[in-house]
Amino acid sequence: MSLQPIPNQSARAATGAAMDTIVPRKRGPTIVLACAAAALAIAAAFALWQQLPRGLRVERADLEIATAEQGIFRDELVVRANAEPLASVILDSVESGRIEEVFVRDGEIVNQGQLLFRIANPQRNLELLARQAEQAQQLYNLSNLRLAQESDRSTRQRRLDELAFGLDQANKRHVRNERLAQQGYISAVALEESRDALDKETRAVALEKRSAAADSQVRGPALSQLERAIAGLDTGLQLVQATVDALVVRAPVAGRLTDFRMQVGQSIATGKNVGRIDDPARFKLTARIDEFYLNRVASGRAGSVEHDGRRYRVKIASVYPQIKEGRFLAELLFTGAQPAGLRPGQSLDTQVTLGEPVRALLLPAGAFMGDSSGAWVFVLTPGGDSAVRRAISAGRRSSAQVEVLAGLQPGERVIVSSYTAFGNSTSLSISQ
Repeated sequence: MSLQPIPNQSARAATGAAMDTIVPRKRGPTIVLACAAAALAIAAAFALWQQLPRGLRVERADLEIATAEQGIFRDELVVRANAEPLASVILDSVESGRIEEVFVRDGEIVNQGQLLFRIANPQRNLELLARQAEQAQQLYNLSNLRLAQESDRSTRQRRLDELAFGLDQANKRHVRNERLAQQGYISAVALEESRDALDKETRAVALEKRSAAADSQVRGPALSQLERAIAGLDTGLQLVQATVDALVVRAPVAGRLTDFRMQVGQSIATGKNVGRIDDPARFKLTARIDEFYLNRVASGRAGSVEHDGRRYRVKIASVYPQIKEGRFLAELLFTGAQPAGLRPGQSLDTQVTLGEPVRALLLPAGAFMGDSSGAWVFVLTPGGDSAVRRAISAGRRSSAQVEVLAGLQPGERVIVSSYTAFGNSTSLSISQ
């Protein structure tokens, strides 16, 4: 049996384990540091969020900005109008052929009836000769028919005269025979023979008259029909003659020849436009106006035109409501004197008055109206570094001003340049 050593109590106490005590930690500085770090992180994130762009990023230099201000809205429209002759006559070729001679040049002043050019068309000349020959033949036939009718009428009249004379003689003989028979100088047979002779002559005269009437009924309509045919030939001949005459083109009115480009040897088709003749002294103005003003532009509206430092009064004479490429056409006439030296096609700034001046909240007219149709605008925030889309109500507009009825306050700044590049964005971030 082995003996186990007994642990030394003094040696176990020398480790110092019995002397250790737990001391609680101090957490206050750590929490403070954590809170400070979190605050710094939040501040940094907020600063970063402030630096991030809100909405579509655009350059300030690409924008045109205006301030909504109270002012006087002048209900006027300024358009670019073109001068045109007040009266023009279009020249069209009524015949085809080859240009044989040209007697005038483009831009010349021509008189009414002046020869412009001549067309060569042998076919028309042949048609004229054929019609003339046909008419001559029909006239010859008519003359022969009339001559035959006259001859037949003369012959019948002679026969009728002879029969009438024979009837008269037979009647006289019969009357004498009746007196003689009453006195007993001739027999009853002789009286009967004279009566038969009288009846014969009477029937002959009646028969000749009926024959003449029947012949007249036949020959009369034939003559009338031939006369009508000749009248038709006359009309046709006149038409063919007119086509031949149309080969020589003359000025229908006096004026300035415009867009005339005829050359000798050139082929020309029927109905081709060969130019026009313009009134060289009187002009009108034509303007293409945005369809927005269609219901406000009407005949009789007054306006003015400035030319060489002078103003000339005009008025709207006609409005054509057909819309083409977003615009309609209006014609204006000078109510008094017109500018001297005006030329066709010359452009003039024309001011048209649409209503009386009124006080209103105004924005300058810009490309934004075409993009938003006046239903909304981009309004700058007070800092000017961003803009938001806001609905507005726009009223009347002129070439320089837009009347704002609702949605804006005086002093607010608005982007008035084009919105096309913004797409469907509702907010913008503006970089300086």
